[in-house]
Amino acid sequence: MRQELVARQLDEQITARFPVGRRLRILDVGPGQGTQALRLARAGHLITGLEADPEMAGVLCEAVAAEPEGIRERITLIEGDGREAGRHFGPGTFDVVLCHGVLMYLPEPDAMVAGLARVLAPGGLLSLLVRNADALAMRPALQGDWAAALAAFAGDTYTNRLGLPARADRRADLTTTLSAIGAPLHAWYGVRVFTDTAPDDAVDGVPDELLAAEELAGRTDPYRAVAALLHLCGVRD
Repeated sequence: MRQELVARQLDEQITARFPVGRRLRILDVGPGQGTQALRLARAGHLITGLEADPEMAGVLCEAVAAEPEGIRERITLIEGDGREAGRHFGPGTFDVVLCHGVLMYLPEPDAMVAGLARVLAPGGLLSLLVRNADALAMRPALQGDWAAALAAFAGDTYTNRLGLPARADRRADLTTTLSAIGAPLHAWYGVRVFTDTAPDDAVDGVPDELLAAEELAGRTDPYRAVAALLHLCGVRD
């Protein structure tokens, strides 16, 4: 569900900003299993994956190895930390930079976001997927955990689906950061408005009506403001 919604939103932004058929240079920071990286490579784009976790890098290498040669040759994998993107790549190297589900593991996002913006070409797209700090009470409240819901109002930390401590971001704060680093917010979406308490299964088997409702809610006020995740798209000046 999450990956499918983000893919649709990302494709909407790419289509709006770049000519159809253009082969884009895309950096995926923390690609994980490679869902978005592989999908974009299959669409013809040139993908660089920057992964700090050796175990996840191994999983992604196996996934890439299973692809046809024409797709494999479009993907470059580098073990490294997104906070050091400037050490690996020069200014203006990429047309699109993805940073999905990574900022929540950092004590603060600004330095990394600024570094990612620097490796974007002018007019390039910066795609961030973060936990929504303005809606942290929603999940525990929907699960009937009122103590956790009340505690969520007081801070920006939480325990994620993997049982790991993590941090959430507020849209207003990231909007300020994106403007300050020359990649102002162009569009934003909510992800998992109605289904945050449901298992994060693949889109196969999800009713079309449910997916349509989530997609519409993710672009409609006031629903998107209380989504579990925020997908923010900045554009480099």
